[in-house]
Amino acid sequence: MIKPIRDFATLFGTKLSLPESLIVKKGNRFFLLTTELKKLALKDFFYAGTFLGEVKNGGFFPGFDLLRMMAEQKANGVVVDKKTEWLFICGRDIFRQGITEVTGPGRKGDYVLVLNQHGECLGFGQTIRDLDKQKEGVSIENISDIGDFLRREKPT
Repeated sequence: MIKPIRDFATLFGTKLSLPESLIVKKGNRFFLLTTELKKLALKDFFYAGTFLGEVKNGGFFPGFDLLRMMAEQKANGVVVDKKTEWLFICGRDIFRQGITEVTGPGRKGDYVLVLNQHGECLGFGQTIRDLDKQKEGVSIENISDIGDFLRREKPT
C-alpha cells in the first residue's frame, strides 16, 4: 500500500489491505479506483473512485471513507454516547464521561477513531490523558469530524 496511507493506519493500530495497484495518486491526493474505473481514468482527472486522503503540510490527512475502512478493521477507537456524538460533530473535544467503550490502549498521545453507538465513524482525535486513569475532564482532542464540511460553508 502507499506509504502515507499505511503509516497513517499504523497510528491507529491497524493494517489495511487495499490493492495498491488500484490506488492512484493525483497531485497530493490519493484515490482508490475499481479495475473498470482505472481503465477509464485519464491522467488528468479531478476526482475518481473513493477519495482516501491527501498530503497536507508534510503530513497525511485522511478522507472519511478511509476512516470508515479503518473502523471496519477494528482500529483503536472510542464509542461515545448520543450527547457526546452531537457535540463532537459540532467540533467539540470529548469529555471522559461521554465515552462508553474504549478499543485499544487509550494512552495519552494515542490517535483514536470516534464512533457512535451504531459503530459509524464520526472522525478522529488524539487522547490528551490516559483514558483508564481519568474520570472527568477533556480526554480527546477533536482533530477532524464529519461536521467540518458544514462548518466551512459560508452563510449566504
